[in-house]
Amino acid sequence: METRIRKAVFPVAGLGTRFLPATKTVPKEMLPIIDRPLIQYAVDEAIEAGCDTLVFITNRYKHAVADYFDKAYELEHKLERSGKTEQLELIRNVLPEGVRAVFVTQAEALGLGHAVLCAKEVIGNEPFAVLLPDDVIWNRGPGALKQMADAAQSSGASVIAVQDVPREQTASYGIVATDAFQARQGRIRAIVEKPEPDVAPSTLAVVGRYVLNPGIFELLETTTPGAGGEIQLTDAIATLLERETVNAYRFQGTRFDCGTHLGLIEATIRYALDHEKLSDSARQLMQNALNELGVEDLE
Repeated sequence: METRIRKAVFPVAGLGTRFLPATKTVPKEMLPIIDRPLIQYAVDEAIEAGCDTLVFITNRYKHAVADYFDKAYELEHKLERSGKTEQLELIRNVLPEGVRAVFVTQAEALGLGHAVLCAKEVIGNEPFAVLLPDDVIWNRGPGALKQMADAAQSSGASVIAVQDVPREQTASYGIVATDAFQARQGRIRAIVEKPEPDVAPSTLAVVGRYVLNPGIFELLETTTPGAGGEIQLTDAIATLLERETVNAYRFQGTRFDCGTHLGLIEATIRYALDHEKLSDSARQLMQNALNELGVEDLE
């Protein structure tokens, strides 16, 4: 992979049923951590990695994500007249200059593999990233995707983010078997979608970050739909392994599964404790709440 990734795909067509009734009108990607929606964290990570074309795979009913990245002329005008320059810059810099957003409609919810395939015409014949906004990855150093993009450019291989999970949780993830790791990456020998713990080839779980060569599109076009008629990205990657090297990458950082209630709560706590202006107050509020429950110290 001699070419640095410039394009990133964000599958955002899901219905977010776990968060009903909130997601009846608000897409789950727009649920906030502090004062920024989940999608912004993923977008910032992609931009940091060098991406300047952001491809959002959405459905015909979800307009909030597109509205968020569009201009808000009336709001900008009101903030400017009120002299609220800090807030004005916040909404003007949702996307920095030189970065474009492209929206592609997924006509039917036919799985993650199909969502990625919908981006084919925009991506063309170059490597690209896929980021699942549900997975928020916190790190004080370089973001997970930048780490992976560097590794992909160095090795020439596709790269998939992984983390160790308890064996009893393997049925919730795609699980990989790898050759021995060197530094943070190892070649993937096999990938299995949601295996039961007793047959899982390892406890290395795939999480929502991928750097893929464009050959994946040809495989997605010929991948047989599985349960529910969905085209699984995992199945196409399994075939890709037969053709070229795909590496698993243990990223530096902490991943929060914000597709679950507890994951979103955990991420909010972590970002609050790390927030430049809110950390001290947030810590005190948490300590007060724990004291009321009889817990003496917040470590």
